[in-house]
Amino acid sequence: MIRRFALAVFVASAVAAAAASWSEPHRATRGMVVSEHAIASEIGVAVLKAGGNAVDAAVATAFALAVVHPAAGNIGGGGFLLYRPASGEPAAYDFRETAPAAASAAMFLTDGKYDAAKHHESYLSVGVPGTVAGLHLAWQERGTMPWRRLVEPAITLARDGFPLSESLAASLARVLPSMRRHPASMAQFSKSGSPYAPGDTLVQADLARTLERIAADGPAGFYEGETARLIEQDMAAHGGLISRADLKAYRPERRVPLRGTYRGYDIIAMPPVSSGGTALIEMLNVLEGFDLASYGWGSSRHVHVAVEAMRRAYADRARHLGDPAFNPSMPIATLISKEYAASLRATIDLERASVSSPSSFDWPPESGETTTFCVVDAARNAVSLTYTLEAGYGSKIVVAGAGFLLNNEMGDFNAGPGLTDATGLVGTAPNLAAPGKRMLSSMTPTIVAKDGRLFAAAGALGGRTIINTVLQALLNVIDFGMNAQEAIDAGRFHHQWLPDAVVVERHALSPDTLAILTSRGHAFRETGALSVAEMIVVAPKDGKLTAGVDARSVDGAAAGY
Repeated sequence: MIRRFALAVFVASAVAAAAASWSEPHRATRGMVVSEHAIASEIGVAVLKAGGNAVDAAVATAFALAVVHPAAGNIGGGGFLLYRPASGEPAAYDFRETAPAAASAAMFLTDGKYDAAKHHESYLSVGVPGTVAGLHLAWQERGTMPWRRLVEPAITLARDGFPLSESLAASLARVLPSMRRHPASMAQFSKSGSPYAPGDTLVQADLARTLERIAADGPAGFYEGETARLIEQDMAAHGGLISRADLKAYRPERRVPLRGTYRGYDIIAMPPVSSGGTALIEMLNVLEGFDLASYGWGSSRHVHVAVEAMRRAYADRARHLGDPAFNPSMPIATLISKEYAASLRATIDLERASVSSPSSFDWPPESGETTTFCVVDAARNAVSLTYTLEAGYGSKIVVAGAGFLLNNEMGDFNAGPGLTDATGLVGTAPNLAAPGKRMLSSMTPTIVAKDGRLFAAAGALGGRTIINTVLQALLNVIDFGMNAQEAIDAGRFHHQWLPDAVVVERHALSPDTLAILTSRGHAFRETGALSVAEMIVVAPKDGKLTAGVDARSVDGAAAGY
């Protein structure tokens, strides 16, 4: 009882501290966590203060986000954790979801025609979750604190509840209509069918019990036993494919990170099945041949060459990338080589936009509802973690009796064999569904070093815009001399090969710049917030930590000490 009381006091203090906000970049000397929810950031930094390392804090933060940020924080989804120790080799932990054993390349077709509801909105859209297994593997290999200690704050938040912010209450109200066909979802996220109001306490008792099983038994508390039984039961009742055998067979993968360089900085990024690291390094290699600093941020020349690099990298993404277990001949070494970048750079006309051929690859949009966070500890070990349910609140399906949302990540597989067309369907082989296969991702957790020392950790959410958002955050710091907060606040633009248009945040670029670029053949489409990013930068002179918190995410916050 004393331990439970102490933990409840700790969580209450984290909730209170999270009410603070910062208009300036948050600075700290020893450790820092920046995430999409202030409560989760405070819980993560409390782990650092208690002697935990960056991986310990990342595990606690991730489980807390599964409670306080249900749109994307999760135990029913998957993602990637990138780790760079202060000394030694970095590691990449891939806990992307996998297709169940009964999956097939044509599973999203009905009478030979593409069925979007099957692909994105049904129980068939749910992949075997990877988050719990992935967090546990990273902790098992790199963590220092007891596993239970890292899960317990999330248990307390779910059991005792937390006050809903205005933005989260509004988000839940917007999603309720799409949850109405799922009784367990309505029970979890509404008051007898009515929306919660800001300031109401959200209690998630079933989720607390599931988290308790995870705290007690590790991955077995999720992939076996009562939780696995509840998942299989829900699947069987609604035409889903995931079985207890699929759950028990799930394994995260420890992979070797991709390595690149940019103007003397070392770039450490995720390998496939994430496409983020490959595309990011390819674009940086192309842009290294241009003097961006002399062009000036937001100039027509800066935007032009960046868009042309984006265009080429995203075309390569579509042509070549997928699960390495099913695509062993992917030309990754070529795509991230300086020589290949030079050949791409030679195709860029500085006075004219390239044209993306409609006969080439296209793809349906990825959801923007991913979440990302970064952690740096006192020893300067660093974690950048990105995970997701795919769409906001995933499939909108809460497992009855288990209290957590399921992903709809099967929608990241291509629609079906031979379906590539100008409307946005894709049928290319590298990313077709198959039993046990991981679906391609744009998640781009990234860590940067300089002269052997940590320089930055960054990540973003925003579906396919993620890669370009991380690219621009790094360029803003390295080429344009911005601090972490300025780099995150700066306006963003995005090109993904097809459709052949530059999506730009409203007011991000000057009218003169837009006019010049339009005259060079670029087409523009304005939008509101394009994506959300988080970043921690280590000041080269004094080694202090500076966090960039993205105001595009209202509940995001940094916590440091």
